[in-house]
Amino acid sequence: MAPDALRRFLETRARALGFDALAVTRPEAVPALPERLAAWLAAGHHGDMAWMEERTGERADPARLWPQVRSIVMLGANAGPDGDPLAALSDPSRGSIAVYARRRDYHDVIKGKLKELGGAFAAKAGAKVKVFVDTAPVMEKPLAAASGLGWQGKHSVLVSRTFGNWLLLGAIYTTAALAPDEPEGDRCGRCRRCLDACPTDALPAPYRLDARRCLAYLTIEHAGPIPEEFRAPMGNRVFGCDDCLAVCPWNKFASAAREARLAAREDLAAPPLAELARLDDAAFRLRFAGTPIKRTGRDRFLRNVLIAIGNSGDAALAGEVLRLLDDASPLVRGMAVWALARLGRLPPVQPDEQDPDVLAEWAAAKNPGVQRASPLAGAGRRPA
Repeated sequence: MAPDALRRFLETRARALGFDALAVTRPEAVPALPERLAAWLAAGHHGDMAWMEERTGERADPARLWPQVRSIVMLGANAGPDGDPLAALSDPSRGSIAVYARRRDYHDVIKGKLKELGGAFAAKAGAKVKVFVDTAPVMEKPLAAASGLGWQGKHSVLVSRTFGNWLLLGAIYTTAALAPDEPEGDRCGRCRRCLDACPTDALPAPYRLDARRCLAYLTIEHAGPIPEEFRAPMGNRVFGCDDCLAVCPWNKFASAAREARLAAREDLAAPPLAELARLDDAAFRLRFAGTPIKRTGRDRFLRNVLIAIGNSGDAALAGEVLRLLDDASPLVRGMAVWALARLGRLPPVQPDEQDPDVLAEWAAAKNPGVQRASPLAGAGRRPA
């Protein structure tokens, strides 16, 4: 089949499978990627995501990941919200969950679609394919920008003229030779709304993200206690943060997701903090089955919920927190101490507590004027 006919086949089948955007690039389309990745890692901006330091050669060069690749098909599925993504921030008694996590895990949805599309294309083209959805050393955002699906905004996320900030990305590597599309030029101009909206200065300069200060990273990827300097700015964000995405003016062209399996769950829009604080491991798994939240785990999630309760100023929630002083998880117990101190309801120190992190929270709560040094203090702040 001729390349033009293969392209039409891809577009038709992709649309039928629920993809909203498709474009093609070459594996060598981003020659500066190795240098950019090395500089980001050298600055420590990946935080404790040690996996970013692994297989960096393959991550920065698609041909090293798969030497046979000749073309990369980038696909996008629209996951736009059907309302204000920041609305939940106005109610401190409820938790705010990032838009992408209010639905079925997109990795599962898109991976299945990519396998079906890739298999059909391989049979039609007589070519080999490999499919990726954020599960291999693939830099989806730079490749999507090179393909013309959009451009990487000043917040580093892909921005589309058609879908705003809400495209979920997947990639098909293939041995077939397809004509590449032209990249989209940067259309951010002088706008800096995303930089100014970040509550923790995680964007110290345009196009530079310091994950160590990012609430999406801290509430999802970071495993231990969240550094104290970032707890109050978290507000009621219990999983992720959409601030820099939601304020982008290009979202005025966006529409709600059309794929039924990516439809948002109403119960995840703004769940009551009191309900979330009562979740044991079994209830957590049941409530968040099939969503990205489940992968974070109950203890890390309750850490975030307790910080949100501490920020709520609602002393009526103290009873929910008191129960968690005896939780099996030191991470949960430590944040329970912090939350109770914020609510002015801290009881005497638990006599049998031995975990050093929890004891440090008690000590800080008893001596609120003493600031603990944070390993991230000052990291990524905007230059004066």
